[in-house]
Formats: sequence, structure tokens, C-alpha cells
Amino acid sequence: MHFSDQRIATTLVFVLLVLACPLSYGQSATTPVYKTEKAIPYRTSTDPYVAKMCVLDIHYPVGIKNFPTVVWFHGGGLKAGKRDVPERLSEQGIAVVAVEYRLSPKVKVVDCIDDAAASVAWTFANIQKYGGTPKKVFVSGHSAGGYLTSMLGLDKKWLKKYQIDADSIAGLIPFSGHTITHFTVRKERGIDGKQPILDEMAPLFHVRSDAPPLLLITGDRELELLGRYEENAYMWRMMKVVGHEKTTLHELDGYNHGQMADPAHPLLLRFVREQSKRITP
Repeated sequence: MHFSDQRIATTLVFVLLVLACPLSYGQSATTPVYKTEKAIPYRTSTDPYVAKMCVLDIHYPVGIKNFPTVVWFHGGGLKAGKRDVPERLSEQGIAVVAVEYRLSPKVKVVDCIDDAAASVAWTFANIQKYGGTPKKVFVSGHSAGGYLTSMLGLDKKWLKKYQIDADSIAGLIPFSGHTITHFTVRKERGIDGKQPILDEMAPLFHVRSDAPPLLLITGDRELELLGRYEENAYMWRMMKVVGHEKTTLHELDGYNHGQMADPAHPLLLRFVREQSKRITP
């Protein structure tokens, strides 16, 4: 389907149905008990700032095996924000790993991305201890978190540092993320936030045909931040041009940048369900 035909104002009934029905992966229909473990370090360091920021929470179902996991990165322009488990992803038959990461200007954006990579690597290494499987690790986040998602999934060098192949990610679901070079990177270089650039710090720079399945979601093009829908539409187009057959774009009519995450969660859950069905535990 062409991205311009994917405006989803008519999908409210579907969204409500998804919200009412936790995902099922061949387990009992009984709602599982959930457990949350908080402030788990994913880096070891004597640096107080690293020790404070490089932690994650994991919210997971007890008694279910081989469940999918979503690594979730918060937004805030890489300058603000706190880790959280989105309410609409809670107790939906999946685990959520909510990640804290270091922030600008205390660190450079490359450090933010490196923290994100380290947390995904931690998830691959540890999720089986909680009952999940590394074959069903998805990565997602809103705004800055969407940018981190795309950078990790498309530029393979970040996860390679931690002996993880980015293609092992089951799916990428960036919410309203930059696909050009992030404005905080531009600020580091003294470039105005309204001056777009595209280089190795842009997900668009790394489009490739063999990337994990990609679900792009934005708010309404007339209400989003500067060109955010159009950036993602160009990403959609260029992924198609290079031969990637599993890229989808949704535009949420009537929702601005801050509002779009809540109605996007059901789309994430559907994507996780559909992709997980294709994966042998």
C-alpha cells in the first residue's frame, strides 16, 4: 500500500479492539502475572553518571516462555526524559525493557547511541533468564527514542561493538523519530535546528535491503514537528528503492508529535504479534 493511502483515521474500532485484547502467543488465555525489576545496570562503571543513568527496568510475564520483548527508549530530544513502561504496552503478553541513557550536553549523541546499543545487547544476553527469547527482541521508542531505534537497526556498527548482529532484531518500530541527522547532533556542530543535514548520524544514510522489518509511525503531517512525517515518508520510499520489502509507514491523523505515541501502541502490538508468528522459538 502506498504510504499516502495509509492514513488511519478510520481504524479507531480496530485500535479499541487491540487495546482490549492482550497478545496471545500460544499460551493460556488466562491473564499472566507480571513482575517488574527496576534499575538493573546494563553497564559496569565507577563513573557516577554512568552508574545513575545506564540502568533499565524490565516488566515481564511470569510463567510464559518465549514471549516477545520490546526494548523501549524514551523521548526528550536526547537532552531530557526518563525511562518508563508505556501503560498501553503493560500486561499485553510481552515484556518491556524500559531504558535510561545518558543525555546531552553531559555526553555527546554518540554516547547516547552507544548506551542504547549496550542496553539492547544486555537484552539479547539476558532475556532468556526471564522466560523470553532473543529471537523475538523488538526495538522501539518515541521521538529521540525513535531515532535511537533506527540508528541501531540500520547502522550495524553500534551493535557490532557488543557482538550483536543488528539483523537479529525481530523488528524496528520508531515513533516519530528523526531519519535525518538529529537536531542535537546539529547543535553539537553549531548548526541551526531548521537546517537539515544528512550524514552518517542519520538513519537515512544507512538504508539497506537486509535490515529488520521496519514499522514507521508518525503523527499528522500538519501537526508534527518540522517535517517529521516527510522525513519518515522519505525513509519509507528509500527503503523500498533499495529493495527492503518489509517497511510500512503509518500517519496518525489528528495527533501531534507529543500525542501520537498513545494511539501508536496498538499498531506496535499488532506488528509484534504478526512478526512473532513468523519466528520459530
